[in-house]
Amino acid sequence: MIHVIKHIECEGPGLLGHILEELGEELMIVEVSKGDGLPRVSREMRAVITLGGPMNVYEEERFPFLKAEDAFIKEVVRRGIPYLGLCLGAQLLAKSGGAGVKKSLVKEVGWYDVCLTRDGKEDLLFEGVEEELRVFQWHEDTFDIPRGGVLMAEGKVCRNQAFKLGPRAYGLQFHLEVDGEMIKKWAKEYLHGPVRDIERRTEEMLNGYYAVEKRMLRQLRRLCSNFRRIMDGPGGGEDGS
Repeated sequence: MIHVIKHIECEGPGLLGHILEELGEELMIVEVSKGDGLPRVSREMRAVITLGGPMNVYEEERFPFLKAEDAFIKEVVRRGIPYLGLCLGAQLLAKSGGAGVKKSLVKEVGWYDVCLTRDGKEDLLFEGVEEELRVFQWHEDTFDIPRGGVLMAEGKVCRNQAFKLGPRAYGLQFHLEVDGEMIKKWAKEYLHGPVRDIERRTEEMLNGYYAVEKRMLRQLRRLCSNFRRIMDGPGGGEDGS
């Protein structure tokens, strides 16, 4: 069972979830913003995927589930359970490892290029994945790399784009899960201003998606297959009972 931590209604597992299910994985969605409790960390957990959301990791008073999630992620990493964090999920992983999370100099919204580092190219998660990826971004914060963490991908605008912590925990600042319908929902939920400007920006993001859709799906399928190999590999050595 893969436990998927969801923070807001419009940000679900999307394409990532569909492909993992096609590969035979079973997903359990945990909606913390709706009051779902976090699962007990145990060896029966196949993996944890933590999705994005509009909240910031340092807003624990406003969103109390973030404090519980921080402790949960620390335990997941300690026990060597495979973890994949997207956007907010990556920032939460960085915070759980003791690294800073702060406002980025530039708010990235739309399509950007990120490049794998040497360590990223050599890591199983990115095996067979293109060295330069066109990815979808929607974030205003950025994270430092935790002590002991390894930078896996970097960008020109916001440098830290992916990292690994421990044997099987990964944080990706960008979104792998989006499709056209999800982009429309996010634009409706998060964009503000004159209607014409919102329509123009939405169209630009959709055109960017359709331009890379086949390429992106091919890379996502490979990454999901690699993540399954990580799940099937040896654990981190901690007792998961």
